[in-house]
Amino acid sequence: MKETYIQGPGGKLWTAVFGEEKPGIPLLFIHGGPGFLSLTEGVSELSRRRPVYFYDQLGCGRSARSADPGNFTVDHYVRELSFVRDSLGLAEVHLLGHSWGAMLAVEYLLRENPPGVRSLVLAGPLLSAPRWAADQRRHLARMPEEVRGAVEKGEETKDFGPDYQEAMMAYYRRHVCRLDPWPGYLLEAFGRMNLEIYGRMWGESEFTVTGTLKDADLTGRLEEIRHPVLLVCGEYDEAAPETVSDFRDRFPDASLAVIPGASHTPMLEKPELFRSAVNSFLEALEASG
Repeated sequence: MKETYIQGPGGKLWTAVFGEEKPGIPLLFIHGGPGFLSLTEGVSELSRRRPVYFYDQLGCGRSARSADPGNFTVDHYVRELSFVRDSLGLAEVHLLGHSWGAMLAVEYLLRENPPGVRSLVLAGPLLSAPRWAADQRRHLARMPEEVRGAVEKGEETKDFGPDYQEAMMAYYRRHVCRLDPWPGYLLEAFGRMNLEIYGRMWGESEFTVTGTLKDADLTGRLEEIRHPVLLVCGEYDEAAPETVSDFRDRFPDASLAVIPGASHTPMLEKPELFRSAVNSFLEALEASG
């Protein structure tokens, strides 16, 4: 891994590349959150055939913090993505957006219409906050009564203390990552999450959506994306396979891979299946010219 820092709009941004010398068309990974960071595990192995680039969004992970809430917006992060791509010299590129990163990737294409993007891979995609919230409610309804009760009480009283947090983690272990125990790098990443960004843009948890993105919905614009698209989700993903299947049908040129036994982090839970799906998509695309 080669790490560098670039001076982006708002502050220094951490970037990294695996397989810089490889001949394939580069892949740029766009992490989720908002407020999370780039986990290279499970994705960096795609560098056996092409350079794979990562960056942490402003305020996240290894990138600079910002005290300006004006930087915690879709507008800012779209401009930042454009800047990162230009700074890294990625004239031709595949984009891989995970969770909120999927929405950011699609917003980037819709707003900037940038040349040179060969394809989109959207993993566990957040493309409609209302549909995401509805999926979480359906998932939550199947959780044990004590988990549902703690969530309902927390939301009613606005007390998101230990009981709510315990219920939240029980939910995450079913629908975010089903590895048991969670690997140390994932626990560390959650410990480094910027909760100010997450709270401002999303809310208290994946299922308590109160932030600025709560009404964000790209469903009606997916037909405008003319790039080849691969959607990937886990069998137990927060991004429910039924919803992701509907997204697939709205893109003009899209396919779907559902990873059995995985949830929202299939690249960690079932890395070989995840990489096989992505590699097959990219190689077929490049072979066709």
